[in-house]
Amino acid sequence: MNKVFDVSGLNLFYGEKQALRNIELSIYDKKVTALIGPSGCGKSTFLRTLNRMNDLIDHCKVDGHIDYQGLPIYDKQTDVISLRIKVGMVFQKPNPFPMSIYDNIAYGPRCQGIKSKHALDDIVKTALEQAALWEEVKDRLKDSALALSGGQQQRLCIARALAMKPEVLLMDEPTSALDPIATSKIEDLILQLKNQYTIVIVTHNMQQAARISDYTAFFLLGEMVEYETTEILFSHPRDERTEDYITGRFG
Repeated sequence: MNKVFDVSGLNLFYGEKQALRNIELSIYDKKVTALIGPSGCGKSTFLRTLNRMNDLIDHCKVDGHIDYQGLPIYDKQTDVISLRIKVGMVFQKPNPFPMSIYDNIAYGPRCQGIKSKHALDDIVKTALEQAALWEEVKDRLKDSALALSGGQQQRLCIARALAMKPEVLLMDEPTSALDPIATSKIEDLILQLKNQYTIVIVTHNMQQAARISDYTAFFLLGEMVEYETTEILFSHPRDERTEDYITGRFG
């Protein structure tokens, strides 16, 4: 099985505070990896190390190694913009730009120098189809993205990420602001997308992790306690702390 990310000896500090301690794991190609654990345990911080989003935070220091496709992403030679194109991100709260549905999707490709209307039309249609949104919006592409429902906005943000032709999608609690029906649509979408993309998702919802992921990592107080196939981690956890968390004794 191909490794997309190989993480070893990863530590992260915000100033004097250590937020991640000696994280070691591999993330595999075209699989869904879920990161679970209580609030403040380091899940989202770890997710942001995979495309160097933590670089944007003052006094953040990272040591250890993260290789992406065999190349060290924290090397001084790394082109961070290129990394973030390959490793796209979808945030917890839908954040469409205050512009049309079409322009939300076309924005990134235009920034990359694509000017042809025909090429942009193709990119917009393909990305919206991949995000299971095309049929709902194809007749109102010029309407403001802000007029969409919360669930549609989140699928638009996924389409916006897909328009950049990434290899990996990072999702930071993408359904926590959505109702159950919208959540179900996003989960169905993730299961379809993993045929083409490697997906890493932070979720507070353990049932969601069990439904959609192939691998699960359990984080606690900045440490990764356990990492296993989802089936094994939920049915036969090795660590008592994992068992306590997934059975609801704390968290």
